[in-house]
Amino acid sequence: MELSELARQIRSLEKNIQGIIKGKSEVVKTAIIGLLSQGHMLIEDIPGVGKTTLAQALAKSTDLSFKRVQFTSDLLPSDILGVSILDQKSGEFNFKPGPIFTNIVLADEINRATPKTQSALLEAMNESRVTIDGKNHKLPKPFMVIATQNPFEYKGTFPLPENQLDRFSLRTSIGYPDYESEKEILLKFSPANPWDGLQPVISKEELLVLQSMVDKVRMDDSILDYILTIIKETRNPKVFELGVSPRGAIALKRVAQAHALVEGRTYCIPDDVKEMVAPVLAHRVILKHDRLAGKGRDEEVIKEVLEKVKVPI
Repeated sequence: MELSELARQIRSLEKNIQGIIKGKSEVVKTAIIGLLSQGHMLIEDIPGVGKTTLAQALAKSTDLSFKRVQFTSDLLPSDILGVSILDQKSGEFNFKPGPIFTNIVLADEINRATPKTQSALLEAMNESRVTIDGKNHKLPKPFMVIATQNPFEYKGTFPLPENQLDRFSLRTSIGYPDYESEKEILLKFSPANPWDGLQPVISKEELLVLQSMVDKVRMDDSILDYILTIIKETRNPKVFELGVSPRGAIALKRVAQAHALVEGRTYCIPDDVKEMVAPVLAHRVILKHDRLAGKGRDEEVIKEVLEKVKVPI
């Protein structure tokens, strides 16, 4: 695929989603980067700012199948993965797939489910397959989990453990819209879902090609060293109780490559890494003297780490 055609497809995808998610171009860009890097995304924000709408718009714009699962305390792993049902005639068990068997699955309010149910997503997110009754079932391609949670409400919730958070390539928030964007939302508000009339701008096959292009984005050894130096700094025991894992380093590399592609380049520069460091790494660390610091403080410390690392020329 020529670079000009690649850039056209990505711009049209951004424009299509921005027609629904008003005034949030950076959030839309982050969601597209997450999809192109074949990663998963955690959205932490208050209710009503468009988390579900963003996930739906991303799926509609790329002609991907979409399913939403409302996570609650009584949700079971089989409600997500599926279950084997005995066929009375044949005497054999037939597998009935759960909502995880889709291209984009929205795990809404993921921290309201029990740890047992949360962990049902681990294999799917890591290996794009699930194991039921000893049999492996592959998930469709592409596959992405978008999870949401309200960071300001803790009653009746189960915080995601570190091994679950590590499976999310990116963490982001949407935030309140600006004045003009919110006014436009009010003027165009309809009881109908805003994404109902949204049309795909690229096909599933074209998206798979874009995902394969991410692997081909060149990354110089100096950029790799830059990434590894940043990762090493997050393992400083004086500052961090838990540093970034090798999985986090791989995620930062892939997301930086996807960022370069979205910016219309087939090679990485330091800015691709710098732009994505906080979304990729902040949720993976635990601060030494502030374990319950929260998202904002985590991001501040990661940015402080970034300032200490020499940028390659």
